[in-house]
Amino acid sequence: MGPVMIDCRAVSLQQDERDMLAHPLTGGVILFTRNYESPAQLTQLIQDIRAAAGKPLVIAVDHEGGRVQRFREGFTRLPAMGRISALTASDDEAQALSYACGVIMAYELKQLDIDISFAPVLDINGVSNVIGDRGFDPEPAVVIRLAGSLIDGMHAIGMPATGKHFPGHGSVVADSHIDTPVDERDLKTIEQHDLKPFVDLIKQQKIDAMMPAHVRFAAIDDKPAGFSRYWLQTILRGKLGFDGVIFSDDLSMEGAAVAGGYPERAKQALDAGCDMVLACNNTAGAAQILTGLPADIVPSQRLQRLVGQPLKKDAASVYTRACELLQQFTG
Repeated sequence: MGPVMIDCRAVSLQQDERDMLAHPLTGGVILFTRNYESPAQLTQLIQDIRAAAGKPLVIAVDHEGGRVQRFREGFTRLPAMGRISALTASDDEAQALSYACGVIMAYELKQLDIDISFAPVLDINGVSNVIGDRGFDPEPAVVIRLAGSLIDGMHAIGMPATGKHFPGHGSVVADSHIDTPVDERDLKTIEQHDLKPFVDLIKQQKIDAMMPAHVRFAAIDDKPAGFSRYWLQTILRGKLGFDGVIFSDDLSMEGAAVAGGYPERAKQALDAGCDMVLACNNTAGAAQILTGLPADIVPSQRLQRLVGQPLKKDAASVYTRACELLQQFTG
């Protein structure tokens, strides 16, 4: 599988997109709200995407719940993860609701042949507005419990989980979509706070993939985490022993611009340790990456783990119970 994930501009494929899908370096597609009209239309689009590629692809979406849920009409509305504790009366209830959200998210997406939702957000709900209620809680221990339950729900259906945004985006005010956030704290401080959910859930072997933040931790490395061999190799692969897939965050974000033009961004992310890079919302930039990367690049075998995982045999009944539970708490 190729190391580049691209996107599509509309509800049906254009010819240039078909050509890009067939490129040997293309290994994935991320879907957005602009790609969705109805479940039937989306099913056809995904069939067309896979046919145009003519090879295995990872098809992904950001479908966390709350304000980041790309498909709404015809899908269950999921609460923002930061509201789960407020919707419930105890930690046990909060974990049950989080599990149900993971089940519903995974089941409804896999029914349409979508491989992964980039979830859960493991960032601490702190000063970052772009994270905000996408994060489960301001306390790492609560994030660990609730995110772990969400992942259990995803796994109960057969969907891999992607933790983001390593090693934490919640403690910087700047939004990496429009800026390059800088976190001035030292490693010990980060380890005692933001890093805890990542460390714990890796130890529990719950995280199948990881997405690093376009945040620069100035006291530790001069590169944003997604371009940093220190963060991805020394810490994530080495110290934490993570062997799952590493996705870059979107290379069209302003937080990635410090790495240079689009081909240079992709090269630096892959050299740092990413298995797949995301090139979204800029077709010309994605095309530059496909032509600018070496044609003989060796693909990561880890990517194969994310593709073609079947629904678990009891998925339908688990989904029904999860919907009943969600209704109980949200009305």
